[in-house]
Amino acid sequence: MMSLQGKRVWVAGHRGMVGAALMRRLQSEDCALLTAGRAELDLRRQAETEAWIERMRPEVIFLAAAKVGGILANASLPADFLYDNLAIEANVVHAAARAGVGKLVLLGSSCIYPREAAQPIGENQLLSGPLEPTNEWYAIAKIAGLKLVQAYRRQHGCDFIAAMPCNLYGPHDNFDLASSHVLAAFIRRVHDAKLRGAPSIEIWGSGTPRREFLHVDDCADALVRLAKDYSDERPINIGAGRDITILELLEAVKRVIGYAGATTHDLGKPDGTPRKLMDSSRIAAFGWRPRIGLEEGLAETYAWYLAQEGRTKAAKP
Repeated sequence: MMSLQGKRVWVAGHRGMVGAALMRRLQSEDCALLTAGRAELDLRRQAETEAWIERMRPEVIFLAAAKVGGILANASLPADFLYDNLAIEANVVHAAARAGVGKLVLLGSSCIYPREAAQPIGENQLLSGPLEPTNEWYAIAKIAGLKLVQAYRRQHGCDFIAAMPCNLYGPHDNFDLASSHVLAAFIRRVHDAKLRGAPSIEIWGSGTPRREFLHVDDCADALVRLAKDYSDERPINIGAGRDITILELLEAVKRVIGYAGATTHDLGKPDGTPRKLMDSSRIAAFGWRPRIGLEEGLAETYAWYLAQEGRTKAAKP
């Protein structure tokens, strides 16, 4: 077991949802936290990334920086999703190896697994079938990242690992309807429908696909646990252990927000992958379990969204 006490720990992407959760979680580890905003460091630039790591000398890196988004964003910006994520991963991993960083944890995604993967999805199903077309650009970049981690372990002996979480949500999520994931989009749209007094809310597709949702604070706790305890070239899943349909998720969001309107379906829009339930038995063997239930987490996330909306309105002249 590796201790983080006294170590220089860099959270790459500290302002994002996972990065912010890692910053909260690491407060109790008695480590020196390093951060760099986009104005200071563009991780897509190799020379900048190498120079920053050489100067700051992190001993542990959590690579949570990424370009992320939902189905619409992936479909609209395929080149950006592929290039940006490839560049970030390649630059940080290579620079970390050159600088002798002791531990690197690369954050992946459940979308790396085949569209028709057997359920629950074990790590051994990677590259066993075609990807889901609606997010293949992001998935290919993340597959390349975890393979890069494997390659640097094999060739250079680096203690670099890759963790694959299921769908995440929580404070600092992206609520922009053009680029958000389904849960954050539901919170934003149901909230707006309630304010307008709309009689119904429309969703894409049938609502029957099943998804697994994990609160980001649980994910951060798992990532810290893996940084301490896990050292293997195989990626490791982080999941909540149960899934629900998209329609059930919407109903849960409606209950939390207090919206009683009906639900309609745009069946001309894609459903995406039919089901994504992770097999998280390997991380469970370390004694890790999620703590935050879905409706509890939804209520917390909605409260955070309301607080942010209030601050935004207060800042306007």
